[in-house]
Amino acid sequence: MKRSAYLSLLIVFVALVAVFHAQAQAPAADSAQAPAQAAGKVHDSNYSIGVDDVLAINVWKEQELTRSVPVRPDGKISLPLVGEVQAAGRTPAQLEQDIATHLRNFITDPEVTVIVQQSNSQKVNVLGQVVKPGAYPFTTASTVVDALAAAGGLRDFAKKKGITILRSKPGGSQDRITFNYADFLKGKNSVQNVKLEPGDTVVVP
Repeated sequence: MKRSAYLSLLIVFVALVAVFHAQAQAPAADSAQAPAQAAGKVHDSNYSIGVDDVLAINVWKEQELTRSVPVRPDGKISLPLVGEVQAAGRTPAQLEQDIATHLRNFITDPEVTVIVQQSNSQKVNVLGQVVKPGAYPFTTASTVVDALAAAGGLRDFAKKKGITILRSKPGGSQDRITFNYADFLKGKNSVQNVKLEPGDTVVVP
């Protein structure tokens, strides 16, 4: 009986050691993955954050600092410990560095990720004979046809052959790009369905 009880206790002890060992290794695995995840971050280096954009801010291992924040009309965001930070006009990568610099007063080697969750600042204008004229997010109006669809399509008496895209140029001048929607619907000259740029205005006569 004594030998059997001893073996049972030994088995339980070995099992407990294995469990504690696995738990001790788990944080190390997370630590090894974190730099790889940080190194794998990809940003659009040309994207400039603007007013009304919604940003997903993630500070590794700091759940209270991880949140979604809108860019206010003054171009700033607010975060705990950080306070107010200028976001408009910065790229996501630049804003990561700005936030990390502020956090170094409180956290050792903070790892910050900034992702544009909603791009509301970059818009395309659709005017004239469409169902719903107005400004639309660039993400939903990336081509001429996309912009027309976002605006509800053309009205009955719209001139399908005379659609114009107005694009501002440095110095105040303006490019005019024509779009023949009638031809496009017939499958002709599909290349004229150009990719729009933020700030473009589509005019339907």
